[in-house]
Formats: sequence, structure tokens, C-alpha cells
Amino acid sequence: MVAMGRSNRAGRGRQEPAPTTTGTATRNGRGARTEEVRADGPRTHAQGPLARPVSSGLAELMPDRDRPQAWTLLVDGAPQSLVDLADPAHLGFEYQRRLGHLIDLAAAPGKPITALHLGGGALTLARYVAATRPRSRQQVAEIDQQLTELVRAELPLERGWQIKVRGADARAVLERTPEGSVDLVIVDVFAGARVPAHCATLEFAGLAARALAPGGRYAVNIADGGPLAFARSQVATLRAVFPEVVLVADPAVLRGKRFGNLILAAAHQPLPIEELGRRVASDSYLGRLEHGRALADFTAGATPATDATAAPSPAPPPTVFR
Repeated sequence: MVAMGRSNRAGRGRQEPAPTTTGTATRNGRGARTEEVRADGPRTHAQGPLARPVSSGLAELMPDRDRPQAWTLLVDGAPQSLVDLADPAHLGFEYQRRLGHLIDLAAAPGKPITALHLGGGALTLARYVAATRPRSRQQVAEIDQQLTELVRAELPLERGWQIKVRGADARAVLERTPEGSVDLVIVDVFAGARVPAHCATLEFAGLAARALAPGGRYAVNIADGGPLAFARSQVATLRAVFPEVVLVADPAVLRGKRFGNLILAAAHQPLPIEELGRRVASDSYLGRLEHGRALADFTAGATPATDATAAPSPAPPPTVFR
């Protein structure tokens, strides 16, 4: 869940750390659901910032200077999530807003859905679904159980939200997800600042496709820069599994001028391209949507990544989080 792009002020999203993760994805453990909640309520700005070691690094909760009940989660200095306890429908990071558009378009407004989040962080997107689609059933896979315990204790979920958080590897959870049981799969998995190879393959996408209910959709946050070789391969990978694929990113990222986040969405049925395009065009962040022939041209002959050939996404330049 690392946001390489901007927040309303210049933030970034969240990712998993280096061999472990802050977003969900290293091959170990099937930890249990965590339920810890602060006895004295959520953390307040008067209590100031908090720093605590977790499995994936040093987690910090920083008060947001513009929103009195909002917090930014950082892991090893990289902004991961922005949570506004007073307004869980607020999405402050660029990549999260684009995933939010896909959540909004996943079903009729306000209709409950079944969602699987691979990568948890501060649970921003799960909170968004719960706030905008009451009675939705959600499962979150976040491998860093210490991070989840910190988030649940300091920034607790609202009672009544149907959100289960599992301390487990993203792919392991996906493998155990029943066929045709999920309306929306959101993948926001990073190890350090890189997408781990085993969560970016043809086989992984096939597991997601199997988990989707009829009409279900798949959404992925990745990061890349320069020649965009990883992004092109990921587009080719999804196009090999799903007949419908769309890409949304900052034009500067698509031109290879800046390292940043790219959002991919895929489905077996037609995607709401026109409405998604309108939302991207009217957003406060500059964005471009690629679909159809233009997206096929974008792959530039790239081949799908498989379990035998996949590599992690490239590491961001050292200046990205400065």
C-alpha cells in the first residue's frame, strides 16, 4: 500500500516491506483474526504522534494537519494510509481515490457487496466500503499482525462493521477463498516498496478470477517508473486471464517521467469505462485511462508473468518519499 503518488497535500499510499510486509504478502503464517480495541477510545491529536516497531518496520501514526480526527500511517518513513475517523469515506491518497471510484462502480450506489482486500495497512479501503456500502461483508488479509493490532487499538473500526482481518499471506488467503464468492477483490500488496513476485503472476490472477462471483471485479494497485516494464507485463498478465482490462494512472507516470502508482481493473463482463473515465477526468488528481486498443499498444509486446518467471516490481528511487 505504498502511495508513490500524491495525497491531497502530497501523500503516498501504503506498501509491504522487504522480505516481510506491511501490505500483505510474504510467505509465512496463517495468523488469526485480531479484535483488539482501545478501552479508552481512538487516539486523539492531543496525544500526539505514535511510533512503534512492527514486523514490517517502524510504524508511525502522524496527526493530519488539516483534519482533526485524521491520521497518516507511515512504515519506515513511507506514507502508507490516511484514515479520517470522523469521515471514513474520505480518501486522501491518489491511488486510494482511484480504487474508491472502482468501489463506487462495483454495484448500485449503497448496495452491500462482498469484498476481499489483499493488503490491509490502516484498513482505509475497508472502512470506505463499510461507510459507503453498509452491511457489506469484508475480509482483509494483512500479514503484519503487529501492525494490525496497532491500527485496531489506536484507530478502531466502528462497531457493527462486518470486517474480518486475517494475519496471513495474500496468496494463501486467495487460495482458500471459495469459488464465486466475492464481488470485488482489491490487491494492494507490497513488500517494502515493491510488489512481491508471487502476487503478480498469471496464476495469482487466475485465483482471483476463480474467486469472483458473476459480475465481480478485480482491482490492483502497482508501482513502476521509467520504461514501465513491470506495468506492461502486469497488463499482459491480466489480459491473459480477463477479457476486460483498464488502466488508470497519472500521465507523467504513463510517459515514464515519474515513478508512481498505476491502478488496474479487470473483469469477465464489460467494465463501466465511460463513467470511470468521467470520474478520473473530474478528479482533483490528473489521470489518464487506457482501455482497448490503446491498452493493447501499451503492453508493447510484453508477456504475462508466471510463477516461474515473475520478479518483484522495481524499487522506487530514493527521492520518492522525501
